[in-house]
Amino acid sequence: MPVILTLLAALISTGACAYHRSSLRTWAIATMLATLIVGLLAHAPWTTVILLIIEAAIAVPLLLVDFRRRQISAPLLKLFAKVTPKLSETEQTALEAGTVGFEGQLFSGKPDWHELLRQPKPELSVEEQAFLDGPTEELCAMIDDWQITHELADLPPDVWAFVKKHKFFGMIIPKQYGGLQFSALAHSAVLQKLSTISATLSSTVAVPNSLGPAELLLHYGSDEQKNHYLPRLAVGDEIPCFALTGPTAGSDATSIPDYGIVCKQTVDGVETLGIRLTFDKRYITLAPIATVIGLAFRMYDPEHLLGEKEDLGITLALLPRSTPGLQIGRRHFPLNVPFQNGPIHGKDVFAPMSVLIGGPQMAGHGWRMLVEVLSVGRAISLPSNATGAMRASAAATGAYARMRKQFGLAIARFEGVEEALARIGGLTYATAALSRATAAAVDRGEKPAVTSAIAKYHATEWARRIASDTMDVHGGKAVQLGPKNYAGRGWASVPIAITVEGANIMTRSLMIFGQGAIRCHPYVLKEMQSLSITDRGEQLKTFDRLLFSHLGFGISNAVRSFAMGLTGARIGETAGDAYTRRYYRKLDRYSATLALCADVFMGVLGGKLKFKEKLSARLGDVLSYLYIASSMLKRYEDTGRPDADRPLLAWGFHECMWLTQNALDGAIRNFPVRPVAWLLRILVFPLGRREVPPSDRLGRRVAALLTAPNEARSRLTEWVYLTPNANNTVGRMNALLPDVIAAEPVERKFQKAQKAGQFKAHDVADQYIEALQGGVINQAEFDLLKRVREGVAEFIAVDDFEPDELRSFTSRAEERKAAASQ
Repeated sequence: MPVILTLLAALISTGACAYHRSSLRTWAIATMLATLIVGLLAHAPWTTVILLIIEAAIAVPLLLVDFRRRQISAPLLKLFAKVTPKLSETEQTALEAGTVGFEGQLFSGKPDWHELLRQPKPELSVEEQAFLDGPTEELCAMIDDWQITHELADLPPDVWAFVKKHKFFGMIIPKQYGGLQFSALAHSAVLQKLSTISATLSSTVAVPNSLGPAELLLHYGSDEQKNHYLPRLAVGDEIPCFALTGPTAGSDATSIPDYGIVCKQTVDGVETLGIRLTFDKRYITLAPIATVIGLAFRMYDPEHLLGEKEDLGITLALLPRSTPGLQIGRRHFPLNVPFQNGPIHGKDVFAPMSVLIGGPQMAGHGWRMLVEVLSVGRAISLPSNATGAMRASAAATGAYARMRKQFGLAIARFEGVEEALARIGGLTYATAALSRATAAAVDRGEKPAVTSAIAKYHATEWARRIASDTMDVHGGKAVQLGPKNYAGRGWASVPIAITVEGANIMTRSLMIFGQGAIRCHPYVLKEMQSLSITDRGEQLKTFDRLLFSHLGFGISNAVRSFAMGLTGARIGETAGDAYTRRYYRKLDRYSATLALCADVFMGVLGGKLKFKEKLSARLGDVLSYLYIASSMLKRYEDTGRPDADRPLLAWGFHECMWLTQNALDGAIRNFPVRPVAWLLRILVFPLGRREVPPSDRLGRRVAALLTAPNEARSRLTEWVYLTPNANNTVGRMNALLPDVIAAEPVERKFQKAQKAGQFKAHDVADQYIEALQGGVINQAEFDLLKRVREGVAEFIAVDDFEPDELRSFTSRAEERKAAASQ
């Protein structure tokens, strides 16, 4: 027993120092003192002496810095240089582009929650709110999505004119160039509202404000280019598009075969230095109507007209539509969602050097330009459109499930529907928080390379899940297309968002953890960068400091992961109030676990991890769910910790923790080095997998929030276009919902009399009259029942057509024109 007590004292002291991340010197002193005191009190002198010798043998060489560098760090530096995979120029550019925000804290194993909570609450300015309540609301009221999708296959001319007049294409352009200069939050809010009424409209507005000429010009354009193009882009005199994707280069944008050869050509009698371009692009949004085309190509200078380098690399240019040889105007038809999208071609198209964005000095810098700008645009456009669609689904499906009855009950009462409603509510809450967090990061001046990938992937994936649940709850109502169907086009358009701006499969398996593990980790990127230090002494000094900091970091995360796993993350100082503190503790636990697994996976597999995409994807999922859960907690704090939102927060948080656990379990279960996997499982899940998905009871509470007016539902459906008008069925449903609920006790009273056989009529409308005449209901109740019955009948109705009506509007117009000419 004395021996065991002495050993325990040494282990507990070591664990406590590792848990709290004490310095090496503090560990040595604390552990040796604990061993000495407990050993003497327990009367175990020999054990004490042996342990002290072992502790000294470990501590002394490590504390003698010069000795440690020569005998330990120097050989390890040589080994590290040998095994570290050489980054390609493309990978190096991607890693150096962008910034690291709070996601870096999640990789630390010990997040500083005060850093998150100190961030200012994202809020719209008075001007931005006025734009949302004014022009954006007016634009939504102009939209007839059936006309857009079925008859015109385009936005109507008056909508195009309104969008241009009110500078919807100029939200990111500064006021000095005639733009609106909105915050990223306002940009997101506008897109969310537009996406609730028309996917075609929101996509059209998103592109000029995302990856495109305006964003590139703002960051890299010459003053002459800015002054010429930005005022015209702001008011829609120029319509931009950006051509990157081609038949053989999609997600692998660095492999584009499109090229430009530097040459001289006589133009209008003057010898002009320029580029002869050959390109084949597709899937280019706004291309059919674009007047200025951003083009990515690889630039070559075989005659060395610009310098000694022949392959200059990826370069970006702006071509006017009038450029001779440019083939443009034909359209793709993306899943019957007719936003303008089409191919662009050109062979031996000559353009002067002035078309290069930023001028000739920016030749070859195109990949860096794209990566830096894409991280900002991707953080806003697709997450915002997905979030708006999900919010609209929450409003529509909640109201419909309360109105639609089967077997005499509102379908919201059926547990299968309730389960779908809970998913819609919980995932919408989580995605809204995620979208808000990434927009706020952009407004703080960040270029969120990692979190923009998280937002794009998870917002669009969860939008796909919500679209499926929406279709399931609506049933045949959502299947039959027509003016009355507000869900079908959303369901059809989901794969578009999944595919564009980085296909989701590639985003998940390559980008999130691939960039996050190196960019967000506190030491890995710095260790890799230390290899490029030319001064050998300084290199060894830097590597030594990083190496032993990294080793201490790893040991600390192992101890923290194990300790918090044993306690179920129920102890420890953290942020939050009495309700949310348990959530922050869970995030503390899984942050340590993520950091531990990332270190082990990278340390054991090295460069091979890059090719273990399924392992990388699972660890990327862990980072994603931690970031999303953090975003939900920040949203909850920013909104004043409302009690009404707790079911939504709880559902979203428990779902994230359940998915986090499953991702970790999958990563460990499939780790190829089995002894390491066994050890990891002990450290990560010492008591087994204890997380559970949201309970049925919690789901019932979330579903109840969606099916009745309340403050939580109002916050959840913020920025949804709910103004009731002829072309906004969801708005009219939402307006009728209070009456539907008020009518429920009256309906029960009516049904009781009906079952008692008090009515002779068979038609329900006639039975209402009998009920009024017989005193079963009063006049106000009669009016309420009649109003609700008529409204509900309208909302559950579907469209039918004459066969001729289903042919396209254009086809019928052409036939009428041909008949008239005869």
